Amino acid sequence: METPLDLTLIVPSYNTRRLLHDCIVSIYEHTRGITFEVICIDDNSEDGSANMVAETFPDVILVSNQANQGYVKNTNLGMRMSRARYACHLNSDTLLISNAFRALVEYMDENPQVAACGPRLLNPDRSIQHCIRHFSGPVTMVLQAFNWHKLFPRSHLTDRYYATDFDYSQAQAIDSIGTTAYIVRRSTWENAGMLDERFQLFVSDLAYNFMLKQKGYAVYYTPCAEVVHFGSQSVNQTPQSSLRELHDALIKFNEAYDYFGRSRASKLLVRLAVRARDYFKRAEYHLSSDKRVIKGPGAPPKARRASAS
Repeated sequence: METPLDLTLIVPSYNTRRLLHDCIVSIYEHTRGITFEVICIDDNSEDGSANMVAETFPDVILVSNQANQGYVKNTNLGMRMSRARYACHLNSDTLLISNAFRALVEYMDENPQVAACGPRLLNPDRSIQHCIRHFSGPVTMVLQAFNWHKLFPRSHLTDRYYATDFDYSQAQAIDSIGTTAYIVRRSTWENAGMLDERFQLFVSDLAYNFMLKQKGYAVYYTPCAEVVHFGSQSVNQTPQSSLRELHDALIKFNEAYDYFGRSRASKLLVRLAVRARDYFKRAEYHLSSDKRVIKGPGAPPKARRASAS
């Protein structure tokens, strides 16, 4: 029987050729002391990303989709293809600056109670990127729509969701962390399940972390590794459609997971509130010079644009 690898790195890609190139270069430059494979799943990019990977990185396992499948299906495909004890969901707009994956594999080996974990994320200027979220109630969601965090920066109502007082120097159990560089134990995805394919991208991380917690699995943050994250490079290519997809996903998440309540009345109210939030965010998009889709507290700052160069 073949000995399993330590880690599968699953890198979904959509029109981020230059960032994808730099990401893969950094993986091979910094990763030592573990056995690993890289699976890149190109989602029918138009910028030559798939050809670049095929020509430049012969060791990468490349899947070239002929039609757009979405982040969730691509990531799940990577997990099904994995030959390793752990899988890492890794965004193409990330960059390694140290041997982060050896540290993460060692952390998971030393902490068998951890089902999944994420490292410290850094902005391009190496400041800490606030990637931890608490599960929140409907009031927080409504206040977000009206930029409450900007009007009242110290409000505990939004601070709780954004975890602005989180201690990023300490490893600890958390409610939710983004799947930017997210290590999952094989037994976790085999027993608890993979990402929910009812979502394409948005809310898929929140839904997965919520599902794991409901089933009694522990999700952790660890500062033992650092990964640079440029942020939202794919979704910002089509901001208006991304905003609509985000709010559709919020409604779907609430109705599938009873996140804000189980009654039909509460779900109707949430649907109406989310639609109002969607219209408000679209208006804000047209009026604001900041065209990013994700820009709440802790979101990555405006970063370099991906190009086909």
